[in-house]
Amino acid sequence: MIKKLTDILSSIDVKQIFGTLDQNVHNVSFDSRTAKTGDLFVAVKGTRTDGHHFIPDVVSGGITAVICEHLPEKRTENVTYILVKNSAEALAKASCAFFGHPSGKLKVIGITGTNGKTSTVFFLYHLFRALGYKAGLLSTIKNLIDGQEIPSTHTTGDAMQINQNLRAMVDRGCDYCFMEMSSHAIDQDRIAGLNIHGAVFTNITHDHLDYHLTFENYIKAKKKLFDQLTPASFALVNADDRNGMVMLQNTSARKFTYALKSPSDYKGKIIENRFEGLQLRIDNRELWCRLVGSFNAYNLMAVYAVARIEGFQPDEILPELSRLTPVEGRFQVIGSKAGITAIVDYAHTPDALQNVLQTINEVRPHNEHLITIIGAGGDRDKLKRPILAKVACQLSDRVFLTSDNPRSENPDTIIDDMEAGLDGALKRKAIRITDRREAIKTAIMISLKGDIILVAGKGHETYQEIKGVKFHFDDREILHEYLNNEK
Repeated sequence: MIKKLTDILSSIDVKQIFGTLDQNVHNVSFDSRTAKTGDLFVAVKGTRTDGHHFIPDVVSGGITAVICEHLPEKRTENVTYILVKNSAEALAKASCAFFGHPSGKLKVIGITGTNGKTSTVFFLYHLFRALGYKAGLLSTIKNLIDGQEIPSTHTTGDAMQINQNLRAMVDRGCDYCFMEMSSHAIDQDRIAGLNIHGAVFTNITHDHLDYHLTFENYIKAKKKLFDQLTPASFALVNADDRNGMVMLQNTSARKFTYALKSPSDYKGKIIENRFEGLQLRIDNRELWCRLVGSFNAYNLMAVYAVARIEGFQPDEILPELSRLTPVEGRFQVIGSKAGITAIVDYAHTPDALQNVLQTINEVRPHNEHLITIIGAGGDRDKLKRPILAKVACQLSDRVFLTSDNPRSENPDTIIDDMEAGLDGALKRKAIRITDRREAIKTAIMISLKGDIILVAGKGHETYQEIKGVKFHFDDREILHEYLNNEK
């Protein structure tokens, strides 16, 4: 794919240009290690490194066009330097242009919020395909283009990955793309330049303060998505979350709400909640589905509302909602020969963990024990660690504090931080076993028939990251291994 440099710059706010624009661009790159002759290099200030430091390296390697926020001390002849105010935004818009603005050729619907993003985009993807549309999905777990899987490494990929995937969706004839939009991606302008057909806000709770520093900044990052919408877009928010209406302030989009408790455009109510599934009343119609918990009721309401906004009728939507199944690693129930119920869930924030544990406590008979295994990620928000442990101990009969993805941190130090949230009776409920496999094995060994084990934090992940190395580790595999051995 080759584009004219002038075409790529057409939608970018350029301050100054030094050199000729009469060039072809073979690719857009922001990584100096992979930049090649013929590429347009965009120098982006990252969280760890600044791409401006590598401009001399890429120029000596044959790059003849550079976008930057400030010029290098020495400019090289026959190299075009394009000065912009925001390189990250310029990279995103250059990516859109390089791939022919694919977001304008299908309907991109973005989901943002602390919890529920992954489940909501998966449910939307499966619903709209069932309704007869070709669709794509960009998510934490996997990316899909009309049934074909492509790798996923982040909640929201970089700008080039996003637009490359959107281009592939357009080429495959997709009508919709359902996409998780993380606060990091919004804040870092990775979605700048996209034509967003609709945005959905699920909820916002304590998370990512290692990056955003304050909860106010976290809210602002989410709100930025809604502030950028056009009158042709729609904005849908959870009215039961007190920050839902904040998202709608100042947006130019058409505004809609959904809820289980508050007055809203699309209203649902939980009639029955069991391990076998949920019975809901949605807009005065009843629905039975194979999903569990109030958090899934909210996810379903968001999906239902999007479909109604897109013009579908309840009689078309509800039968398909009843056929939806849980997303991989999200309240995934695993049984055993010993009669123990194990649940794997991605819950890694205090609010998500509380939702899962409250759901289990709502549907359990209470003549058994609820055992929770939980850790906290290293190099991430430390403030939530003691809260995670406290929530786990408040809502469980026994808790194993263990390792998650310690990354560069000492896992015992992370567990120390978690234990700091416990005292008295709560501390007596907790057992610390640093080795996650051993923690799962021990929980199974002490459990009896009918007991429930929740393994929280990693969900769909198939690795454990220790000292910068990813080792194969899957909570579900380990549970199957020990649960189905004779006790």
